[in-house]
Amino acid sequence: MKLSLREIYVTLFIIGIFFFPFNSFMGIKGLGEYKREAGSYFLLLGFLVLLVESYFSKRIQVPYRSYLFHLLLVFFFLSILSIIVNLPTVLENYWKKTTGINRFVRQIFVLFLSGFAFFLLYWNVIVKMTAHEILCKIRKAFLYSFIFVTIYGLLEILFHVFGFYPAYSILRMFDYFPFVEYDSDSRNRISSVCFEPPALATFLITVSGWMFSYIITNKGLLKYVPTIIIIVLTYFSGSRTALVVVFVQLFVFLSILLSRKQKLMLLLYTAFGVLFFSGFVIFSKGDKIIRDVEKKIESLDLIGNLKKDISNQSRLGIQYANLVVFTENPIFGVGYGQQAYHAIFHYPIWAKKNNWEFRERYLNKNDPMFPPGYNLYVRLLAEMGIVGLSFFLYFLYAILKQTNRIIKRQLATEEKALSIILLVTFVGFIFNWLQLDTFRMYGFWIGLAILIKLSTEINTQLNEK
Repeated sequence: MKLSLREIYVTLFIIGIFFFPFNSFMGIKGLGEYKREAGSYFLLLGFLVLLVESYFSKRIQVPYRSYLFHLLLVFFFLSILSIIVNLPTVLENYWKKTTGINRFVRQIFVLFLSGFAFFLLYWNVIVKMTAHEILCKIRKAFLYSFIFVTIYGLLEILFHVFGFYPAYSILRMFDYFPFVEYDSDSRNRISSVCFEPPALATFLITVSGWMFSYIITNKGLLKYVPTIIIIVLTYFSGSRTALVVVFVQLFVFLSILLSRKQKLMLLLYTAFGVLFFSGFVIFSKGDKIIRDVEKKIESLDLIGNLKKDISNQSRLGIQYANLVVFTENPIFGVGYGQQAYHAIFHYPIWAKKNNWEFRERYLNKNDPMFPPGYNLYVRLLAEMGIVGLSFFLYFLYAILKQTNRIIKRQLATEEKALSIILLVTFVGFIFNWLQLDTFRMYGFWIGLAILIKLSTEINTQLNEK
């Protein structure tokens, strides 16, 4: 049976979702930030097939009537405007054998691919789907990917945490699976099929809403399993940010789902669970577990760990430098993608002192890696000024407002579940951008496409009444 072009790009989209966490291989250098992202390869192929279909059909679906899509286009325009306004200095920028224009092209490519090309693929896939189909197909793809991540992650926990060596032998067998290369973490954190623990944390934040939603749509005790596994993997990933963000997402999910009485019962069950776990640890003489929990709590003290944590030094130092760049260029910033050229003159001494990341990477002219901004909002302040950041924050506000408006409506179970998933997802990414500065967040853009789809259908239903 021959597949239509639509069936091909829909299939590539689903496969792409499955491979979102697979980024532990080297990839194709020319794709820049996407070179290690296995999922992006399938999404790119899907987008190309979509273009071929649009060529023959002479049409492509675009949500041109959506207010949120209009805001997205304006943000694209502002990112380009920031370069035009700062063109004299952009033309002079040169560092790490990279010109300012070249850097802008690379960074706008990241935004274009995620926020436009892939977004159009997402839109053309879901535009002809019902809410039931969107929930079932996309969630199932995330679930299968999550199962693979879980199996790999649990094997890492057995080996790294409990010293069960046979688990290591099984892990090495996964090297034969596409896009997977085993690499242990020096601090015994797990990363599953991702290339580092923070990448696993991003995946968990991406799928958390989808996994929580089984509590809404399914029955029996098994519906709680995905949520429990999310918490377990988040804990053993060692990511401070993920530990906070996932619990914020869970709080948002439960605050919508539960009544006041149910919230009180949950609080009592949680207290009982903590006491039971504490008693188990004490009576089983689980000193290792106690020490591990203490380390997790201590690691949340970002300021207190500044002097002994290189990662914290780098993050806070770079964010501080970008804030200084903003104060010098407050209106339109220094131009999209240009912050590193200016921030290098403002890195504080306390951040660079005894810090190998600055010495060997960020300030090393022979290392092609540009210093990340580590915070999207601070990065936008530096690169697009108060104009760019204010508009982006309004864009996020409009998304949350529209999502909350849908949640408050009387909807079918699938639509209700989708709207709650979207809110949990958007909240997760809004918090996660406090420690990441990239727009390469597949779950956010898929959520945006679904939100526009739900909004369009609801508006259509209201107009028909």
